[in-house]
Amino acid sequence: MSKLLSQIESILFVASKPVSMNKITKLLDVNKEMVASCLGQLKQKYDSVVSGVVLFQNNDEYQLVAHPDNRSIAEHFVKAELSGELTRPQLETLTVVSYCGPITKPELDQIRGVNCSLILRNLLIRGLIKEQDAGTTLLPSYEVTMEYLQHLGISDLKELPDYETLHNHEFITNVLNNQEETGV
Repeated sequence: MSKLLSQIESILFVASKPVSMNKITKLLDVNKEMVASCLGQLKQKYDSVVSGVVLFQNNDEYQLVAHPDNRSIAEHFVKAELSGELTRPQLETLTVVSYCGPITKPELDQIRGVNCSLILRNLLIRGLIKEQDAGTTLLPSYEVTMEYLQHLGISDLKELPDYETLHNHEFITNVLNNQEETGV
């Protein structure tokens, strides 16, 4: 049960938006009662200690968020992050999404060779990328926004330098095909 608790906590930590109990249940292939029990334990954990993070619940959705007492400092930090220049890892991630999107997080992680969760969250907050609902699959995909295209002064991604060459680049195709074969 502690492994399941840890897994649910990790999912909520990396999620950029509220996650439904049904999605957690499907992702971890466990019953609702086990998930509900773990969510209750997490709620107790964050309510009982002095923590900068709390577990919010809205109907069937859950999200780890900054503690309400820390709202102003969290907003100040986010505002500073949003107004600052993009970091090199953010630019690299945005470039991969631009040339390879729509792309899932595991595909992006495989191409870049690092976990891109926090970078994706920051790019989502900045409005440079958007998350497309997974539909029949569990994993959402990411693509650039119209705002991003407008900022670049283009109306179509195909206007990016060497788009056709890089969009269908052999390295990217091999990495993604290898990921599908290994199930990573």
